[in-house]
Amino acid sequence: MGNLFMLWAALGICCAAFSASAWSVNNFLITGPKAYLTYTTSVALGAQSGIEECKFQFAWERWNCPENALQLSTHNRLRSATRETSFIHAISSAGVMYIITKNCSMGDFENCGCDGSNNGKTGGHGWIWGGCSDNVEFGERISKLFVDSLEKGKDARALMNLHNNRAGRLAVRATMKRTCKCHGISGSCSIQTCWLQLADFREMGDYLKAKYDQALKIEMDKRQLRAGNSAEGHWVPAEAFLPSAEAELIFLEESPDYCSCNSSLGIYGTEGRECLQNSHNTSRWERRSCGRLCTECGLQVEERKTEVISSCNCKFQWCCTVKCDQCRHVVSKYYCARSPGSAQSLGKGSA
Repeated sequence: MGNLFMLWAALGICCAAFSASAWSVNNFLITGPKAYLTYTTSVALGAQSGIEECKFQFAWERWNCPENALQLSTHNRLRSATRETSFIHAISSAGVMYIITKNCSMGDFENCGCDGSNNGKTGGHGWIWGGCSDNVEFGERISKLFVDSLEKGKDARALMNLHNNRAGRLAVRATMKRTCKCHGISGSCSIQTCWLQLADFREMGDYLKAKYDQALKIEMDKRQLRAGNSAEGHWVPAEAFLPSAEAELIFLEESPDYCSCNSSLGIYGTEGRECLQNSHNTSRWERRSCGRLCTECGLQVEERKTEVISSCNCKFQWCCTVKCDQCRHVVSKYYCARSPGSAQSLGKGSA
């Protein structure tokens, strides 16, 4: 079970230059409220769901949600306040709330079940509340307890993180869907019973990715940001951030250049990354990945051919097996590589 709680693996090596220690939920469990130990497995699964969704959403971006970015508090050296940090906090907080809510509605916890607070009430024309609505109130409370408790700072960055934690939880609510069942004579559907259900986690990830693209930069006094790096730090009043933007992701600093490896910032660069070229059934964003990851970062696109073995010419044989041949075919894959003779890959793009 220890591996389940290890949410952030140790950092890899970039340019053969750096590594760092991992963070585990176990650290929180040692000092956290003992009454909530029953939720720790769900919290770990929720955080892991957030990590996996982050990697999916940014798979073809210059910043691709690397392991060394998955640090949820400002007490360590990874104290960036960028747009990417805002997404990490939001998706992690949302993931914990999502899994806790799911497990609650399924009856996995003794003290929690469906939300029937509105059952029997009229919801709109021709329908009433009923059934088993997902208990987001409970999921939100537990997510806030665990995730927000990781934030030990008392500066602008800490306040930004807490804001984005809440924005992630609000995203879970915003993407919920009403599901209804018809009632009436001979299926006339004269009245419907409806309840609220969580959307697919992918849909919620898409929602937060759109929030990331439209994230708001909060202009802070340079002295306040420098104070945030000091040992003492200074608490920034809540009114420093826009109260009307509670559902929006916010950040304080512009993103660094993710094209080139920078060991001091924990950036791997895009050299060696795979991209998609001449691919069918892919989005426009994926089709442009070679330009965004390679050429715009001063790298060239290198084609590498690989032999793949797959089943083919499958036939049904009576009775009752399927027999297939093993076919070999060559596929092309594309990677970002330095131009011959270049000393280093020079990137000028931003996230």
